[in-house]
Amino acid sequence: MNIKTPPAVVVNPFAALTQNYPNQLEDYLEFYSPVDKKGRYLPYDELRHRIASGLDHQLVWSLTRLARTKQQTTLIELGEPAISCGYLSTPLIQQAISAVDRNTTTASLEWISSKIDEKSQFEYLLNNLIEDESISSSQLEGAATTTQVAKELIKRNRKPRSEDERMIVGNYKMMLHAWEMRDQPLSLDLITELHKIGVEGIDDDAYAPGYFRQSNTVHVVNAQGAIVHTPPSCENLVSRLQHIVDWANFNHDAVESTVYVHPLIKAIVLHFCMGYEHPFKDGNGRVARALFYWFMFKNDFSTFRYIAISVLLKKAPVQYGKSYLYTETDKMDLTYFIEYQAGIIIRAIEKFKDAYKSTAVDIDQFNLWLVESGLHIKLTDNQKAVLQAAKVGTATEFTVRNVEKLLNCSYNTAAVVLNDLVDFQLFTKAKKGREWVYSLENTLSVINKA
Repeated sequence: MNIKTPPAVVVNPFAALTQNYPNQLEDYLEFYSPVDKKGRYLPYDELRHRIASGLDHQLVWSLTRLARTKQQTTLIELGEPAISCGYLSTPLIQQAISAVDRNTTTASLEWISSKIDEKSQFEYLLNNLIEDESISSSQLEGAATTTQVAKELIKRNRKPRSEDERMIVGNYKMMLHAWEMRDQPLSLDLITELHKIGVEGIDDDAYAPGYFRQSNTVHVVNAQGAIVHTPPSCENLVSRLQHIVDWANFNHDAVESTVYVHPLIKAIVLHFCMGYEHPFKDGNGRVARALFYWFMFKNDFSTFRYIAISVLLKKAPVQYGKSYLYTETDKMDLTYFIEYQAGIIIRAIEKFKDAYKSTAVDIDQFNLWLVESGLHIKLTDNQKAVLQAAKVGTATEFTVRNVEKLLNCSYNTAAVVLNDLVDFQLFTKAKKGREWVYSLENTLSVINKA
């Protein structure tokens, strides 16, 4: 993860420009803008490749940096000594805010649900998405368990058998806790609770669950083992974290507030702050992402329960790491990190929208199949929901416990649903360990038996 750090900024770039390059004013002034002609907020690492031969890179960068500084909004102070961290609202960031406002509020989720008649079937498929973030976040941190195995681990509530599986389960519980605590203000206790729930039992000596680091031996390293980030000293760590907590709890929506900050921006900055401070021995990335979700839940963007940003982050972990480094090496300009997350969030929202549109189509096709097969008059809504999940491949195996959770019904009701499907000869069941596991019969066989 090697990047080219920006050159030192010329104090008065216009004076240097008119004195040294009076005949190239137009060429240089093209760079006196926060973004390029395509609206991109490029770090120097990328901008340098777009500077025409013969132009002074230091002067070009100084002009760009000056244009950005003049338009930036200060958000928070981080580190020791404290550094002011600002950002500039770019076209990409504005698009992300618009996408979040239009598609992820509780009201928008209710509207989506209202458009689909078969509520129990839709809710079952939505509940399946809750697991995606906890699984992909763990995989981003190195968990080697496949997504299919991880989903079965959670659905069957099976005891984890390895460190990787313990990481998956811990992350899942941490995300559930973030949802449950959405009405609470941020506190140091909540941060340590999330960490403890997320990492306890994986390797307690390595993680020190629920305790802030007490040494300066914690570093962020790249794939080659080279140090790419050394967090601020553990001395005064608690007071710096309390400053972050106070900032997160401050109401930037209030009329008397001098600076309005959209909840999405605050959630992303909170994510960055935890990664930058690295308050724990290990597990910081998972906690940082959980706090992002907690803040979105808190601000009534409940659709984020079903939107997994880590699914996309893990596909390009180097770019994720670079977004931190670009900020740290350029006067703590948070725009780089916010922009990268904004792009990820836009794509994640689109994936969610595609999923529910596909689900609506699947439900229509499934209902047609039910009518044609004669099953529509035989099955209850809950049985239809489980049968559809099996038929479209949302899940391949079912247990009473996971159906109880996903249908939000009693254990006895879930057992009746599954056993009736067996009685209809639509499902088979087999004993695995101490529990019964149910699965769909061959599709052609199901049709013939209907």
